[in-house]
Order: sequence, then structure tokens, then C-alpha cells
Amino acid sequence: MAGVFSRLFKIGQAEAHSMVDKFEDPIKLTEQGIRDLKQDLQASMQSLAEVKGIAIRMAKDAENNKKLAADYERKAMLLLQKAQSGQMDMAEAERLATEAIVKKEDYAKQAVQSQKQYEQQQKMVEQLQVNINKLKSSVSAYENDLITLKARAKTAASVKKINQQMAKVDSSSTIAMLEKMKTKVDEDESLAAAYGEIASADKSVDDEINAAIAGTERVEATDKLAEMKAKLGMTS
Repeated sequence: MAGVFSRLFKIGQAEAHSMVDKFEDPIKLTEQGIRDLKQDLQASMQSLAEVKGIAIRMAKDAENNKKLAADYERKAMLLLQKAQSGQMDMAEAERLATEAIVKKEDYAKQAVQSQKQYEQQQKMVEQLQVNINKLKSSVSAYENDLITLKARAKTAASVKKINQQMAKVDSSSTIAMLEKMKTKVDEDESLAAAYGEIASADKSVDDEINAAIAGTERVEATDKLAEMKAKLGMTS
């Protein structure tokens, strides 16, 4: 059981270190921030579409109510005109005209109310649009900043690597190494010369004698050849 808890603790430590490393990395932070902003932007766009849809319906309601109010006003006028021309009873015409006027006023009030609601909704649409534009601008700016940040990070890493390599190069140690190599080459050359002298010293006396008379034996052989040719009567 203790071993299980120990492993769980180590896993927790690893995750914690990973989170710390992640939060310490400005590029990862910026990328996550941009992803969050894009999610917010998407949600805002959806809200804007919904609010615009409501505003459009309200505008249509206001327009329809205005048309209905005008239509009932026209009907009331027709009823009175019919009564005036004797086509229908005046009392009946006035009763129906009164009902039409009541409906006309009711639709007129609804039209005014729908118009006010539309105007309020439209203000919300405009405000949402402003916020969305700001959010889009922020996302674009942060994405540009991220590109710059990545380029700077890459450059910084390269410069850091080069500087680290240069820091490891010690001019004094390099000179010392060259001097050591020079000494070693001098020693090898001296040793080679010494071996050459030893090889020369190992020659026997017979070798020296043979080397000295090598030319003499050649001359004697030539003289004997001449004698043999004379005996045979050869002139050349």
C-alpha cells in the first residue's frame, strides 16, 4: 500500500512540475490565451447572431402591427362610408367601426412597443458588435505577438547555444594543447632519428668490408673478362 501511495505521489509531483513548466513558458501561455480568446470570440459570435435574430423578429413585429393598425383604420373608414351612402345601417356601421378602431389602437400600441423593444435590442447588437470587433483585434494582435515571440525565442536559443559553445572554448587551454602536441612531435622525430642511428650501428664488420670492396670486385671481374676474350682471339 505504501508503494502505491509513493507512486501516486511521484505522479502528482511530475504533473505539478509539468504545470509549473507550462506556466513558466510564455509561448505556451500565449498559445493557450489565444485559444481561450478564440473560444470566447466564437461564443460571442453565436450570442450576436441570436440577439440579431431577436432584433429582426421585433422589427418585423413592429412593421406588421403598423400594417394591421392601418388596415383596421381603413376598414373603419369603409364602414362609415357605407353607412353614409346608405349601403348599411348607420348604427351597425358605427358599432363595427368602433370595434375596428379599438383593434387599430391596440395594434398601434403593440407597434410602438415592438419598435421600442427593437431599438433596445439593436443597441445590444451594436454593443456586442463593438465587443466582438475588439476581441477580434485582440486575437489578431496576440497572434502577431506570438509569431514575434516565437521568432525571438528561436533566435535567443540559437544565440544562447553559440555563446555556451564559445564559453567552453578556452584560448589558454587551446594554446597549451598545441604546445603539448608540438612537444610530442619533436619527441617522435628525435626518437625516429635515434632508431635510425641504432640501425646503422648494428651493421657488422663484414657488411662494412663487403660494402668497401664491392666496386673492386666489379673491376677485377671486368679485367678477367678481357683476358678471356684475348685468349680466344676476340678483339672486342
